[in-house]
Amino acid sequence: MRVQQAVRDARHTEQALPGRGGLADSLRRVAGLQARAELSVGLPAHGAWRPCHDLLESPYLFTRWRADLATWLTTRHGTAPARTTASYIASWYLRVPAYVGALLLHHERRVPALRPEELALRIAAEGRPNPDGIAVLGESFYCLPSDPGSALPEATVVADDRALAAVLRARYTAHAARFVQAYREVSPLGARTLWAAATDALDSCLWWAGRDGGDEGAGVADAALVLESRFAPLTSASTLCTGTSAEGSLGWTRRRESCCFSYLLPGQHECAGCPRVRRVAGS
Repeated sequence: MRVQQAVRDARHTEQALPGRGGLADSLRRVAGLQARAELSVGLPAHGAWRPCHDLLESPYLFTRWRADLATWLTTRHGTAPARTTASYIASWYLRVPAYVGALLLHHERRVPALRPEELALRIAAEGRPNPDGIAVLGESFYCLPSDPGSALPEATVVADDRALAAVLRARYTAHAARFVQAYREVSPLGARTLWAAATDALDSCLWWAGRDGGDEGAGVADAALVLESRFAPLTSASTLCTGTSAEGSLGWTRRRESCCFSYLLPGQHECAGCPRVRRVAGS
């Protein structure tokens, strides 16, 4: 971990330019290290972008989003169960703050504020209506003392990696709490289920940030750092562990806390690691 941190610090210092070095520079650097969504600095003029704050302030917008998903699922499967659409939308939304936070923690050792007012998402215009773009609208961030941008007015310095992990956990949980409160008004999912989905999103995104960037083990280590134990209302510590695939190879996997309800679609079955499978096996 010390070697990895030294490499990050050296790369970050080398790329920082006089008078720059803020969050926008970090976002531009990490954007090319992943392919899950377009990352933007500020709100682009093109595309159907929705500020997260607007969605949380007007939960009926989630209902419209679920209707679009229901149309897509019905075209493919002939049906769109309410719990399935509700779970998909919850997971997609929660990955927006989780993935931004995970990417910047992993690659830059920075954590943005992650407030709903400072994030926006773009829903894919064709095909599956999942978020295919994330925009970061704010400039403030938390960082380590060694960060070359630590003297910037928008930077808040914390003591070490452990403190930075705690900031990510707190900022993400604050955003997730606002989502849970808003989404419960318009979905059939309860608070426990939504907090389980929030836990899955954060744990998975920390893992993906490392894997997408070429160092899966470091992503797993970040997940263990941020979710070293259960921090309520999140429902568990990181559940990442080694496992054997169907082909017999050993690799990283995780036990899900929430169910996506894909098994309700015709011809579909429970996902690997689904909590429903564990409950049935233990009964």
